[in-house]
Amino acid sequence: MIIKKFVGKNEEEATALAKKDLGENLVIMNVRKVKARPPFAFLKRKRVEVTAAVEEEDPTMEQLRRIARAQTKNTEQPAPAQRRNPAEAPSSRSIDSPAESTPPVLTGNDKSRIIEEKLDNLQNILEKKLGSSEEEEKRETAAPAGPVRTAPRREAESSAYVQEPDRETSRFLRLLYNTMIDNDIDEKLVNDLMGDAGSIAKPGAKLDHYLSAVYQKMILRFGKAEGIAEARSAGPVMIFFIGPTGVGKTTTIAKVASSLSVNDKKKVALLTTDTYRIAAADQLRTYASILEVPFRVIYSVDELLIAGEDFRDYDYILVDTAGHSHKSEELLAKQKEYMECLPETIEKQCFLVLSATTKYKDLKKIVDNYKTVSDFQLIFTKLDETSTLGSLYNIRCYSDSAIAFVTCGQNVPDDIETFNAQKIVKQLLGGG
Repeated sequence: MIIKKFVGKNEEEATALAKKDLGENLVIMNVRKVKARPPFAFLKRKRVEVTAAVEEEDPTMEQLRRIARAQTKNTEQPAPAQRRNPAEAPSSRSIDSPAESTPPVLTGNDKSRIIEEKLDNLQNILEKKLGSSEEEEKRETAAPAGPVRTAPRREAESSAYVQEPDRETSRFLRLLYNTMIDNDIDEKLVNDLMGDAGSIAKPGAKLDHYLSAVYQKMILRFGKAEGIAEARSAGPVMIFFIGPTGVGKTTTIAKVASSLSVNDKKKVALLTTDTYRIAAADQLRTYASILEVPFRVIYSVDELLIAGEDFRDYDYILVDTAGHSHKSEELLAKQKEYMECLPETIEKQCFLVLSATTKYKDLKKIVDNYKTVSDFQLIFTKLDETSTLGSLYNIRCYSDSAIAFVTCGQNVPDDIETFNAQKIVKQLLGGG
């Protein structure tokens, strides 16, 4: 994936520069105004910066596709109804539109077709659901006359995203729309995704064209997190883990510490500022004893500075903070004080730990309040305790903070992994 920024006098000019460099198949990720730089900044007009991305083309995959299309031209085309059956056309992973009189011309849309390879299982699952939907629709049509059954509003809305869609495409888009809604993705975000997919539609477009457009948009929106910063020779990296009560901060710190100490062979020290909960420090002290790394309880800013000096030869200092209500301004101010007191010799990182089981409305309030403390990356815990993962996409879009890690259990250090956008998006779109 290629991501670049382009600056112009206005959005149209910046977008034109992006298309000239990356091609027509790009996706606009962000648009913002850029202030002029000194000197004489007050005499200069503000400019617009556009962040654009495009999926890198895999030459090997494209070559295979060319060979497959050449072989298809030399054989008799099966009827459309037959080609929709995966068992009769194993080389096709999607439901094709009726055959055209002329072979397709290679354009920028070929890049979207490459994503088909990534949607293998997902496409099959959606096709099965689509077949079930068709059977249900036939049964409803054959039912005796009676009161008209009104379709849910969310289904009716989704069919409007493609101009004059055929019956099959309309059902497919309703299915895709409902799948995202059922996974608790915010309705406004779903409408945005479906609108983008419909805006690039072309007559005779295959169903996987829409699926690929939504898939690629979500992958780009999730982006990639920086993760744990590289250890420096000039001093340690002090990493703060903040978040509300009960989200699993202490267990998450133990998993990260175990990975850094055992797998990466880094020198790690553990600190805790959580002096509010009874026996809060005992859990982390136990993990520190098992990992054979130093541990210390911090009661004040001065003690944190002393610990930073004592462990200046270490690679990482992981700090567990007190879990509390995000509405407590006093405790939020205390955490901010801890982070702002560090000298320049100590690099600072911050991770906001959230539970995937928390309601989206509450997650937004938590993110807003912790933004006053520090910038952060996100860690989502308890993925194994929920059946819907839409909150991950919702908060990524709302906070503009990248997701670095996810956890799915209590086992240390196994139940933590680097965030995989492709894996989560497939689940959000109905895949396994």
